[in-house]
Amino acid sequence: MKKRVLIVDDEPDLLDLVAHHFRAAGYVEDTATSGSEGLHIASRNRPNVVILDLMLPDIQGTEVLRRIRADRDTAAIPVLLLTARGEEVDRVVGFELGADDYVVKPFSPRELVLRVGALLRRVGDPADVPAPPVLEHSGIRLDAGRHAVAVDGRGIDLTPLEFKLLTCFMERPGRVLSRNDLLESVWGDSVYVTDRTVDTHIKRLRSKLDTDLIETVRGVGYRLRE
Repeated sequence: MKKRVLIVDDEPDLLDLVAHHFRAAGYVEDTATSGSEGLHIASRNRPNVVILDLMLPDIQGTEVLRRIRADRDTAAIPVLLLTARGEEVDRVVGFELGADDYVVKPFSPRELVLRVGALLRRVGDPADVPAPPVLEHSGIRLDAGRHAVAVDGRGIDLTPLEFKLLTCFMERPGRVLSRNDLLESVWGDSVYVTDRTVDTHIKRLRSKLDTDLIETVRGVGYRLRE
C-alpha cells in the first residue's frame, strides 16, 4: 500500500515541486496552503507523515504541530518541520512540541523524499513486523502491537519517537542508558540530533507519563527505576 504524505506550505511553487517529487517516488500526496486546512486534511486522511512549514499565513506551524499532537486521532503521525530558519532554538522548540525531524530551506526535494523515507523506516509500522510481548513495569503498560501505552489503566498518547524511547527503557529496567545509547536506538544514524534533543524528549515523556520513574543519572544518562 502506498504511503500518504501531507505537505503544508503556503508557497505554491514549492508546494507543487515537492508534491511532484513525492508523487514520482510512489507516495500519495495531499497538499495544504494554510494551517487550518492542514489540520483538517490530517484529521480526515490520516497521512503516514506530515511535512509542515513553520511560517504559515493563518496559524503558526508550531501551533499546528501542537494541535496534531493533542488530537488522539493524529498524535502518532510523524511530523517533519520545514522552515527557512536554521537557528538551534527553532529546532529545539520544534522537538519540544513533538517534531520527529527538521529540514531547513533551501533544500533538495530529492533529499527531502529520502529523509521522509528514513523517518518512516525509523518510526516503523507495527504491521510490518511481529508484535513483541506487552511490556509492563510499575503501572506502565506498553503494547507495541497496538502502539498503545497506559499508566494505571489511563491511556497515554505518545509520538512515534516517544514510544520508541519508552520502549528502550521498558526493555531495560534498571539499566543506565547514555544519551548516545538513546540516540542510536531511537534516532539512528540518518538524522543529526544533539544531546539536547534527547533531554527534551525525556522531559516530554516524563510529563505525559506523569511519573518520576525515569530518573536522571547525573553525568551518565537516564534509567527506568526498578
